[in-house]
Amino acid sequence: MTEPVEDTGSRPYDTGGQTAAKGSVRFVPGQPDMWAFVLFEALVFTSYFIVYMICRTQNPELYLRSQAQLNLRAGVFETLVLLMSSWSMARCVQASRAGMFHSAFRNALATIFFGAVFLVSKVSEWAAYVRRGFGFSTNEFFVHYFFLTGIHLLHLLIGFVALGVVVYQLRSSARRSQELVETGATYWHTVDFLWVVIFALLYIVR
Repeated sequence: MTEPVEDTGSRPYDTGGQTAAKGSVRFVPGQPDMWAFVLFEALVFTSYFIVYMICRTQNPELYLRSQAQLNLRAGVFETLVLLMSSWSMARCVQASRAGMFHSAFRNALATIFFGAVFLVSKVSEWAAYVRRGFGFSTNEFFVHYFFLTGIHLLHLLIGFVALGVVVYQLRSSARRSQELVETGATYWHTVDFLWVVIFALLYIVR
């Protein structure tokens, strides 16, 4: 049985206010400016990752002792939650491309839910470390830990704004823009990718 196609209304689906010329090819989804920003962020974070690894090689025993104080289960849980959010965001984009806007809307809300779960878990993890006496000024490792996870959390909060734009776009046929949906998805996937690298460096690398 063929799955019914959702009614998108009489208004053609907006792809961002621009009509592609015949034969033209879009090389990346979303707005090119977002990809420029993503590349810039990747360079900034990569630079800091290199600094972290250099500092680690200079005092490996301190980093190993401090790393042992981290809650690995919390880190794994947070990573899985963000991977689930990337999965639901990808489903949102796919559904939106297919004109299944109710499904896209639900997946966008699911992405926000997973992001909120990550936020609560990370703040709770921070609070647990502080109660145990491990703060930003404890030692060099925890300076890196709180800086990296804090900057990532800031990007996560900005990601909620991007997801809010996606939800706003999907709620009404009068303002749907596939380009904006994919732009929001690009930013969210970047936030998730950065966390995976941060998790590996802080929790896993020995």
